[in-house]
Amino acid sequence: MAATLLSYPTLSSSFLGHSLSDRGHSKRTTPCSFNFRSPRCAVDTPYEGSISKFPRVNVWDPYKRLGITTDASEEEVWSARNFLLSQYAGHERSAESIEAAFEKLLMSSFVNRKRTKINLKTRLKKKVEESPPWVKNLLSFVEVPPPVIILRRLFLFAFMACWSVMNSAEAGPAFQVALSLAACIYFLNDKNKSLPRAAIIGFGALVVGWICGSFLVPLIPTFLLQPTWTLELLTSLVVYVFMFLGCTFLK
Repeated sequence: MAATLLSYPTLSSSFLGHSLSDRGHSKRTTPCSFNFRSPRCAVDTPYEGSISKFPRVNVWDPYKRLGITTDASEEEVWSARNFLLSQYAGHERSAESIEAAFEKLLMSSFVNRKRTKINLKTRLKKKVEESPPWVKNLLSFVEVPPPVIILRRLFLFAFMACWSVMNSAEAGPAFQVALSLAACIYFLNDKNKSLPRAAIIGFGALVVGWICGSFLVPLIPTFLLQPTWTLELLTSLVVYVFMFLGCTFLK
């Protein structure tokens, strides 16, 4: 068979549809054809053919674009955004449209909260201006310091209270109360630059706190108290509160 092929070499091509012979042999042979199927590449597939596209990309209203109501809460806005991003994560334009609607609602919520805060301050200021003269005079002695100062003084008097409770089995809270009074007068003098005024406010806070504590402590049920917690100790805790308020918020 090999000799035959060498004697009559014939090339068959499926692309030309007929035989080629180097000797011009008149005998027609059956064309041999091979079917090749080239693999499909990304260019052959239609663009975004298998990727889900967000149907509300061009919707102007951000609420309608995210599929939520106008009275939706912040948690519902976040849930709608996360759900839609998980559904259309493969489509870049859809993800950008969802994020744009979410950011617009987030900015709108921030602006509304800022307006509410400003309106609240305006209303409070208006209420103060419309209040009776004695209320205005009373409020003129009150000021709100920065949060850092409030936290520092709160920590100091809370430490004094804890110290008094931990030392209640051994001695009374007289030493802690004296230290708290000295701290209160120091803070007031540092703010008002007047030692007599600071001393008056400090002793006043001590006296008012002790009187209020003497009336409030007996109203506490006894089963809530420890055996070592005396009336003097519980009254001193009320005094710490009044001295904290006095040296922090009074002028």
